[in-house]
Amino acid sequence: MDFAFTSEQQLLADTARRYISEQYGFERRKQILSSAAGFSRDVWKDFAELGILGLNVPEQDGGLDGGPIETLLLATAIGEGLVVEPYLSSAVLASRAIARLGSQAQRGAWLPKLAAGELIAVLAVDAAYGLGGGDGVRAVVNGDGWQLDGRVPVVYHAPVADLLLVAARLGAASGPPNALFAVPTRTAGVVLTPYVTVDAQLAADLECRAVRVDTASRLGGEVEAGLAAVVDFGLFALCAEALGALDRCLALTVEYTRTRNQFGGPIGRFQALQHRMVDMLTRIEQARSLVYLAATRCDDADAGVREPALSAAKVLIADAARFVGQQAVQLHGGMGVSDEVAISHYFKRLVAAELRFGSADAHLARYARQLAPA
Repeated sequence: MDFAFTSEQQLLADTARRYISEQYGFERRKQILSSAAGFSRDVWKDFAELGILGLNVPEQDGGLDGGPIETLLLATAIGEGLVVEPYLSSAVLASRAIARLGSQAQRGAWLPKLAAGELIAVLAVDAAYGLGGGDGVRAVVNGDGWQLDGRVPVVYHAPVADLLLVAARLGAASGPPNALFAVPTRTAGVVLTPYVTVDAQLAADLECRAVRVDTASRLGGEVEAGLAAVVDFGLFALCAEALGALDRCLALTVEYTRTRNQFGGPIGRFQALQHRMVDMLTRIEQARSLVYLAATRCDDADAGVREPALSAAKVLIADAARFVGQQAVQLHGGMGVSDEVAISHYFKRLVAAELRFGSADAHLARYARQLAPA
């Protein structure tokens, strides 16, 4: 089987990597993190000009109409560069949710702006899909519109979003959310408690306190199935990001062991350390094979085909994240836990990736349910 990328796909990956390596180095990232905003509007604008933000927007809505392979390549580059801008939250999850569930008017109003970097939207989904936790949001009819009440913790990049896509359960309905509402962040009753995550990304707990929205704010379509598919695609993009971080983590470790001298020479010449780095490479390549498999199935309409592949990828990514991250820190010695050294930031990114979109145990359980006989 040929796993080679097309020339257009490779150009896309090379362009993203070149920009990130030249404009988003470790020192530049530190400046961005220390800024009041916690992310860079200039970088976001550049991402739009490079087509990164329009990749998951259909062509008729002003985007590039890219697919899973293009997302794989871009997300890997994002992970390699430890980018903190809301690529996954806005350019993947929110863009795909609107493209899949939005009306023609809603798509026309929001998708071109998302692709152009003029609008940042995030998806607020509760624990039903492995995101956040709590009881979620309830929606009840209120006059000629809707009233939203409830809480969704850990909504990545909500503090910088212009638009919240809030998943809700209608009335007393149970199970996964069955409605989706577009709520401007400044709407009365929307309360955000912002903070910075362990991997230096912005997040907030969202609380809706009698939030009133009109009927035009509700997105349509098969919301339960649509949200499940969108979140699964986001899970795939997260795995691709983690794969990029894993690759860079190993590269930095190999480079360090070649230059760190101890006992009369570089520590990389010791066979015991070489074996540990080979073990790191093995875990990464095992995870890569499952992420590539997930790329071929993450868009499948059949959940029975899509979900096992994505859960398997997440389990191996979580295993590799823990093992590779720990080995990299140990091989760097005391410097491995210093904020002044990049490896500590990769370790934190991998810790977060291991926990986001559901734990490895949760995905093992989902994998087992999909394989169990009916």
